[in-house]
Amino acid sequence: MEELSKTEFKAHALQVLREIEQSGKSRIITNHGKPTIEIRKLRERKASPLEVLKRTVVEVCEFDQPIGADDWQNA
Repeated sequence: MEELSKTEFKAHALQVLREIEQSGKSRIITNHGKPTIEIRKLRERKASPLEVLKRTVVEVCEFDQPIGADDWQNA
């Protein structure tokens, strides 16, 4: 990934953003030589947020009863 100072980014922001959009390559913005921000092209999700969450919620019928250590499940 190519690094760019804040000053350089400020002077050429539109050009840098167009390059990222066209190439898809990320850029790192630095502050006094230290990486602070990564700019990358947005990747579109193929599944809707509801599809991503599907089957991740477990139904609890006895919500007023304590949950034991053996009752926990990782989704």
